[in-house]
Amino acid sequence: MNFDKDLERIALQEKELQFDSFNLETGWKLGSLLRDMAAQRKLGVVIDVTLFSMPVFYAALEGSTPDNPNWVRRKRNCVFRFMKSSYAIGLTLAKQESTLQAKFGLPDAEFSPHGGSFPIVVKGTGCIGAVTVSGLPQREDHAMVVEALANVLGKDLGALKLGA
Repeated sequence: MNFDKDLERIALQEKELQFDSFNLETGWKLGSLLRDMAAQRKLGVVIDVTLFSMPVFYAALEGSTPDNPNWVRRKRNCVFRFMKSSYAIGLTLAKQESTLQAKFGLPDAEFSPHGGSFPIVVKGTGCIGAVTVSGLPQREDHAMVVEALANVLGKDLGALKLGA
């Protein structure tokens, strides 16, 4: 895997996938789209949209496991702590051959730098929450969230996808 290429693309995703405004209806629309995508593809995932102030959307689909909600929480905690996608954090640490525990003293039980959680950013405001998927391999969790964000924001997914 080429860490630099993926990190460059994720930086572009984080720059492009920002909202002009975000409210509870937007959160419900984003979560519902992810749920519909997962149901159509028969994916056993958990989907979560949470603002710093409150949860907005949550769904667990057939095939998800009791571990998935904990993964969601831990990945979301990474986004809330660093204001970046959990996948970018994980790739950066892998490139540095380090861990959250070693570098920041953050416990694995509370933080997970695995792909699938992405910051909800409002232009001119900053990160206000996170959208998270858990249940697939981490790169696929991340890609699913990016696909839904691109759809909701009317962005060209082809220009934002991670390379093969």
